[in-house]
Amino acid sequence: MKSNVLFIVALVLLTFGVSFAQASSANDSNDIKQLMQRRDAEIKALIGPKGTKHTLDQTEKLKSIINDMVDFESMAKMALQDTWVVATTAQQREFVELFSKIIRDQSLAKPDIYRASVTYQDVTVNGSNALVKTTAVVENVRTPVSYAMTKKGNKWFITDIVIDNVSTAASYQKSFQNTIRRRGFEALLEALRKRADKA
Repeated sequence: MKSNVLFIVALVLLTFGVSFAQASSANDSNDIKQLMQRRDAEIKALIGPKGTKHTLDQTEKLKSIINDMVDFESMAKMALQDTWVVATTAQQREFVELFSKIIRDQSLAKPDIYRASVTYQDVTVNGSNALVKTTAVVENVRTPVSYAMTKKGNKWFITDIVIDNVSTAASYQKSFQNTIRRRGFEALLEALRKRADKA
């Protein structure tokens, strides 16, 4: 009798646990979609129609809105792979700083992409990870764009952007690994320093 009662209690707890997890996942999906839509609206409001000229302050604000949600450290780890583990703390810190500066400064190289009409197809949440699938339409050209995201504390961050099935993180990984294999990690850092200075 006692074992039957314990089984029922466990079943009830399990059921409530599953329901809570599903509700939490649904809440996260809604939060992420609203977060991304709000970010998109802020960018569009500031970037304006084609041909709009921006002040230095507006340009910096745009770069912040575009890049503040990006987890550059996670992207850096993915790009460096095993090299990240053997790099010193100072090298890791410098790499992330250079990497983020270069991406931040290049983020407005093609401003028209931020004027695209965006449709959200699906937001899938699995624990602290999420995948946001969208379609961007620019001048009648439809392009699938997906965002891999992770939750740190109470905030969601972008860890990769996949445009037309091409991963941004994987592209950097291929480029950086080629340099590391041919010339070494210090040579990669020096190349990034030069690029960051030019930016």
